[in-house]
Amino acid sequence: MSTTLLLARHGQTLWHAENRYAGVSDVDLTDEGRAQAVRLGWWAGRQAAAGTPIDAVWTSTVPRAIATAEPACRALDLVPTREHDLRECDFGVMEGRTLAEFESVDPTATAAFRADPVANPFPSAEDPRTAATRGKAALHHIASSHDGGRVLVVAHNTLLRLVLCDLLSIPLGEYRRVFPRLRNAAVSEIRLDGKGAALLSLNVPCG
Repeated sequence: MSTTLLLARHGQTLWHAENRYAGVSDVDLTDEGRAQAVRLGWWAGRQAAAGTPIDAVWTSTVPRAIATAEPACRALDLVPTREHDLRECDFGVMEGRTLAEFESVDPTATAAFRADPVANPFPSAEDPRTAATRGKAALHHIASSHDGGRVLVVAHNTLLRLVLCDLLSIPLGEYRRVFPRLRNAAVSEIRLDGKGAALLSLNVPCG
């Protein structure tokens, strides 16, 4: 039996305006990010009212993802499950910096990252292959815990892009090209079963 996972990136944060990397850093949602979370909650409630209920909500353990999921949990009357393996990648020296700032300091490492972000991650960053493995395992665990159901999963941009590549047999090094970004609080739908994964929709806005 297949399980449907509704993948959502957290809402906009204070670092989005300057495109700063926020991996393990605790960065608050902006007013717009909180509004995006409300729209995600409205969408979740509308799904239930339309006869396509959401059976569970899972989030990463990072506060911005937890806050984004709260309106949906209220709309669905569900208590979220927090999963540490859904956390964003640790970006090492890039935490709190923009790519342009890093390029001014280390243009060679920046060029290598742009050429292949998996083979050449940022200094002291988590290995993207490790992140993909833990994220994929987390989604399979969620799917098996809700076999045949529909689950909202609120997590993070880079982690989810890496996991989507892994699930869909796309080379991990292509994640920035194939999935340029997941929009804040938009929903991407995948189906997982014993044979693999299918991508049903990508970046669908909630309102």
